Amino acid sequence: MSDLTLHRIIAGMMLCILIAYNIICHIFGSEIQMGLQEDQREVFRTVMYAIAIVLFPLVNVLRHILLKLNQTMPGRDSAKSRYLITTIVTLACIEVVGLFGLLMFLFGDDFNTLYIFTALGVLGIFLHRPREEEYQQIIDGMSVRE
Repeated sequence: MSDLTLHRIIAGMMLCILIAYNIICHIFGSEIQMGLQEDQREVFRTVMYAIAIVLFPLVNVLRHILLKLNQTMPGRDSAKSRYLITTIVTLACIEVVGLFGLLMFLFGDDFNTLYIFTALGVLGIFLHRPREEEYQQIIDGMSVRE
């Protein structure tokens, strides 16, 4: 369906942002690192891993709730615009995980941490990508309600 073109472009842009983080870190390397002490970075890294672990199921629940609301909420918004908001909200929440890798690199961590958080961000984008069947469920739910 061409109705989801904008949705897919947004998911692609989020993926490009993750790639841009990595390119920036490789180009500028140690020039942009702050060099925090290892014990300080360890605390930040642990907190960010914990947030990432909690964020994945929370965003999944949020997506489920938003999809159900899209099907049942009254209003004049089209199914396309409702699903676009759901896509943007869930992808933006998951994009934060990729941003953690950039932050940890800026704090002084090596590329390994950057790659781990980037991989988690890519996984999140894949899991919350726009799907035809979800969009069709919204259309069906809105038509039943009317």
